[in-house]
Amino acid sequence: MKKLKTFQRIILFFVVISGTLWLGSYLTRLVISYQIFHGTDFTLRDYVNDQNIEGILLSFKPAIISTMILYTIFILTFFSFIITSKLSLKENGWLFIITIIIVITLPFEFYLLTIDYKMLSMMSIADFNKKEVLGMVIKRFQVFSSFPVIEIFCYAAVVFFVLFQPLTVKKELSENEN
Repeated sequence: MKKLKTFQRIILFFVVISGTLWLGSYLTRLVISYQIFHGTDFTLRDYVNDQNIEGILLSFKPAIISTMILYTIFILTFFSFIITSKLSLKENGWLFIITIIIVITLPFEFYLLTIDYKMLSMMSIADFNKKEVLGMVIKRFQVFSSFPVIEIFCYAAVVFFVLFQPLTVKKELSENEN
């Protein structure tokens, strides 16, 4: 990989920070969401009742907001890094694979973010419909059932590609450069 300029390193720093924080908030949100259901049949656990469902759903709000903001920052900074760094995807196969992972998961994640946005707008009303918001949480799981788990594994693979940078083409020195 060629030497990066200071501005490109700053953008790369924001890519790494926002991507890491997004993945952490995404994982936290999944764990919180799965805790209120029994298995995959989406029946509520015994401790969830009409008196505390509003508080439980409102506890999702910070995780949803942070996920939305951090994913947007991650995508914007990643593509600005690709554009400004002018790294050749042909010579840096690891960066090409990372870009493919991000581009493939992008439309699915944006669709899930639209569901999140609807949930946030519903929860911003003082007396929101708890059943409808809970239905949106279930819809988010049912639309792309195992996608969030697959996405987490894909982004874990991104860490491997960044650390070891496989598939990097090394330029050979010509006789004039010796």
